[in-house]
Amino acid sequence: MAYQTVNPFNNELVATFDDLTDAEAMNLLAQAQKTFESWSQTSHAERAAVCRRAAAILTERPDEFARLLTLEMGKLYNESLGEVALSADIFNYYADNAEKFLAPERVNTVSVNDNAMLVSAPLGVILGIQPWNFPLYQLARVTAPNLMVGNVVMVKHASNVPQAAAAFERLLLEAGAPEGVYTNLFATKDQINMLIDDARVRGVSLTGSEGAGSVVAARAGKNVKKSTMELGGSDALIVLDDADVDKTVRWALWGRMNNGGQCCVASKRIIVAEEIADEFLEKFTAALAELKAGDPFDEGTTLPPMSSQGAADELNDKIKAAVSAGATAIALGDPVPSTGAFVQPTILTDLNPDNPAYYQEFFGPVALFFRASSEDDAVRLANDSHFGLGGSVFTQDAERGVEVAKRIETGMVFVNHPTWTKPDLPFGGVKLSGYGHELSNIGIQEFVNKKLINVVPIDAPA
Repeated sequence: MAYQTVNPFNNELVATFDDLTDAEAMNLLAQAQKTFESWSQTSHAERAAVCRRAAAILTERPDEFARLLTLEMGKLYNESLGEVALSADIFNYYADNAEKFLAPERVNTVSVNDNAMLVSAPLGVILGIQPWNFPLYQLARVTAPNLMVGNVVMVKHASNVPQAAAAFERLLLEAGAPEGVYTNLFATKDQINMLIDDARVRGVSLTGSEGAGSVVAARAGKNVKKSTMELGGSDALIVLDDADVDKTVRWALWGRMNNGGQCCVASKRIIVAEEIADEFLEKFTAALAELKAGDPFDEGTTLPPMSSQGAADELNDKIKAAVSAGATAIALGDPVPSTGAFVQPTILTDLNPDNPAYYQEFFGPVALFFRASSEDDAVRLANDSHFGLGGSVFTQDAERGVEVAKRIETGMVFVNHPTWTKPDLPFGGVKLSGYGHELSNIGIQEFVNKKLINVVPIDAPA
């Protein structure tokens, strides 16, 4: 699997880590299962203490974690600090609210003899498979709710962020979690299959590409195991004819370029009403052209490298293929450095459904631009996608924005803000963007046994 830290700013190899042996993977699973048997019997207060301590460590020592995020996947350092803070918020959110979310629920029944309730019981070992683009947040959002349920978590993180993966395991141990409550796995693909096949693993949570998701979901399904899949996205940012162009351009830049454009819910397809399309494109082009490529640790850098040279090469190949199929590519700004995993900011126009790029997800500083002849046409363009993760609608009429949002075939739509994430907002998609939810009171229910308990008087009639 080659777990390596390669600095994408200069492509220098920093560190390597050995894959697990099959025996080590099975020993870690045995430890996790043993720990589950005791952890599942702890109180909400005991679990919350671990989560709050983890949040406190992240808050007290943000630089320790943020530096790893920037080093390993090239994220702007200020954004890395923001990710650390968001991860702390997730731990605190579930520490504060899980007991309420998981409280027994009375069931109203027709029979006067039934005293029925639903209780939330943990399932066991949950296997997480997580991506590189938010190395800490992705781990926090799968870990915090499951720990508060009473599950234990084993995670195979992306191979290019091994130091962040190891740091998260140390974080939980320092926070007081018993060994086996959270386990980092430098695992191979064969070992992941072996774990999914093992009866001790009771659920699988993956965030990644639709290709990886389909393979893992099929394996989990074959083993009759619950799974959640948060997969790719090609979010539409719809700009209606009454939108404030200047303010919307600023949000479109943020929505497209947050995390270097490497975000599942990035505003990848910009759909603008014909009446204001020329003005918007001119101003959006100018905004992208002002981005400054450089060292992501430098405060003056606004265009970081991609996560790896492989990712940059793949994106450049997609741009070339789009142009070969008839698209127009507008390259913007000063030339990016020749060393490091940089991609020139680009807008693709003149796209049609015959062009492969029309349906592809572009992960990085590339925006797809479309003109909409009407509100209905904007909705049509937004829905003409294999993905259905997030989206946004910009308008000065909030009620109009809500009505348009209702017509968008995605799991999330924001009005007057690009799709984003907070601990108390459910996160999930439809179509090839996957199924299931994370975060909020909904996300904590995914790997829970909603068990019916019904107390009936012994002398009650059958």
